[in-house]
Amino acid sequence: MIVRARIVPVMGFVVFVLIALFGARFASENAQAATELGGTVYWSDGDSGQLSDGTKFRLYGIDAPETGSMKQRGGAKCEAERALGFDAKAVAVELTRGREVIVTRVMGRDRYGRNVVALSLDGEDMASLLIGRGTHQAWDYDGGAPKPDWCGSFADGESSAAAP
Repeated sequence: MIVRARIVPVMGFVVFVLIALFGARFASENAQAATELGGTVYWSDGDSGQLSDGTKFRLYGIDAPETGSMKQRGGAKCEAERALGFDAKAVAVELTRGREVIVTRVMGRDRYGRNVVALSLDGEDMASLLIGRGTHQAWDYDGGAPKPDWCGSFADGESSAAAP
């Protein structure tokens, strides 16, 4: 009984130290990534891509229509969404063509292993620029908001900026 009474607090302390070290390492990696990442962008669709150093990312707080096939898991839900998706990608490509972006914040990783990031282009928030162009929609997926329905009103020609 006496041995067990001494081991339990020691084990608790060891677990606490390990958790603290892991948390500090994670925070350090995110802070370091936010200051070191950036460069030119290859867009795989309107809200995700790859930085010039190979880092895959997903733009935080925003959604673009999908460009993938309707037969593909995670692809577009209708052909109109695909068309909107290619437009959204074209806008992102044009905004960043030949220009460098800066990763201003790394929020963590998504379920696909990509860094979820905030990007800055000439000091302006990239997500806000894209939403302002009417091709993207603000989306609070961390807060459980439903994904925008690109096959509904957006497919009929309404811009995302005019959506409720």
